[in-house]
Amino acid sequence: MTTTSPSTTTHEKRTVTLVFAALMLVMLLASLSQTVLSTALPTIVGSLDGADHIAWVMTAYLLGMTVTMPIYGRLGDRVGRKPMLLIAITLFTIGSLVGALAQDMTVLIAGRAVQGLGGGGLMVLSQAAIADVVPARDRGKYMGILGAVFGLSSVAGPLLGGWFTEGPGWRWTFWINVPLGIIAAVAVVALLHKPTTERARTRVDFLGMALLALATSSLILAATWGGHQYDWNSPQIICLIVTTIVGAIAFVAVERRAEEPVMPLALFRDRNFNLTTVGVIILGVAMFGSLSYLPTYLQMSVGVDATHAGLMMIPMMGGMLVTSIVVGQAVSRTGKYRWYPIAGALVTGLGLFLLSTIEIGDSRWQIEGSLLVLGIGIGLGMQILTLIVQNSFSHRIVGTATAANNYFRQVGGTLGAAAVGSIFTSRLTESLATRLPSAGEAHSGSSSLTPDSVAHLPQEIHDIVVTAYNGALMPIFLWLAPLTLVSALVLWFVHEKPLRHTIEASKQEESLGEQTLDATEAMTGAER
Repeated sequence: MTTTSPSTTTHEKRTVTLVFAALMLVMLLASLSQTVLSTALPTIVGSLDGADHIAWVMTAYLLGMTVTMPIYGRLGDRVGRKPMLLIAITLFTIGSLVGALAQDMTVLIAGRAVQGLGGGGLMVLSQAAIADVVPARDRGKYMGILGAVFGLSSVAGPLLGGWFTEGPGWRWTFWINVPLGIIAAVAVVALLHKPTTERARTRVDFLGMALLALATSSLILAATWGGHQYDWNSPQIICLIVTTIVGAIAFVAVERRAEEPVMPLALFRDRNFNLTTVGVIILGVAMFGSLSYLPTYLQMSVGVDATHAGLMMIPMMGGMLVTSIVVGQAVSRTGKYRWYPIAGALVTGLGLFLLSTIEIGDSRWQIEGSLLVLGIGIGLGMQILTLIVQNSFSHRIVGTATAANNYFRQVGGTLGAAAVGSIFTSRLTESLATRLPSAGEAHSGSSSLTPDSVAHLPQEIHDIVVTAYNGALMPIFLWLAPLTLVSALVLWFVHEKPLRHTIEASKQEESLGEQTLDATEAMTGAER
């Protein structure tokens, strides 16, 4: 390897900084869309008269992301991150336009699904592209900042959603993505360059992609509809569960024989990958299950407006942002990372428990303190788990491994949001149906309740609605808390492998790569 001059090193650092800035914008675009609707959602479903479908607004986006993540990761490894990122940005922008123009819940949900089809690529490819320019030993601080971007969006999203809802209107939660998407596309074109060597010829695993989409979609639909729209023992839910099982078995069979599998089964031969997979699934359940409905709860039960609901989420963002950056810096400086995800799981569980104890009339500082603890827990482990996965595989499949890690986190997130949404909606509907008639209010109007309409209800009915929201949501967090203990126990067995100091070391580490690729994969050679 040739000697690097100081000017070359400076140029490389400048290049990495510019590329990272572009990827931060892409990550912001994807993460904002998971949170920006949270404070606007009560107003949206009220104006479109679709409270019965409130869970689908979030679930459609998460489902689209989940299905496409492995596809983007695999094709990014094979044809390059840049073209796949541009495709993802385009889909995301189109979905935003559909959502902005929606006149009913069906079109709105369709727009969110298209957004998700693009959002899956934005999330995965921005993380994988970092591995192209930054070695694992230095990657912790960059991954920490990306985690901080996600943390920032967890509050900036609700704040923007609240401001748009009370100002120009909720449709601007979609319109804002159009200029951001254009800026992101320009940044990717200008800053993210093609590899210097020709990539291997790609044979797309269409059958594997289709089966993965079928199994994932059936699983999410079963979680969303079960116990709410249909009984768990209904033919519809049983059919979805059977489809999930059959689709998963067929997917495994196809991937074993595919020349270019969308998710190589050999990934599961790695111990750390399997352990972190369990960890990220549980983290996804806890994170998305809580983030999706807390702003709605704050507006309905606490009685704050959309903007103040976003402001009350700031402690969670602060905890996540600061912890993610500090941990990332510490990992890059020391090379040690094993204990952070374990501590993160335990602190996340504590945060969920504290949230479950909140009752009507509790002070805001108690709510915000619980959110701070939850944010610290998520920040301790979220990006470190991705770093562990990236460090476990050779560079030529780092995008595939990153995508698989994100896929399982989104599976957990989608299941978490769907399950919490289903249980929350079912409990809320049952509570209102039981108690509202006794106060002289017809149940038929409960599907169009908005924060403003609740605020103007007669005091007796207002108290019933507020209590129903609290009783429907907060106990669910207590049910989620034990899962984090399972995550901490599993992550205890993660093997702390030394972080690589150079990109070249990652590319040349064939022995580890051979353990995670089949014979056909090994013949494709390094991508650079």
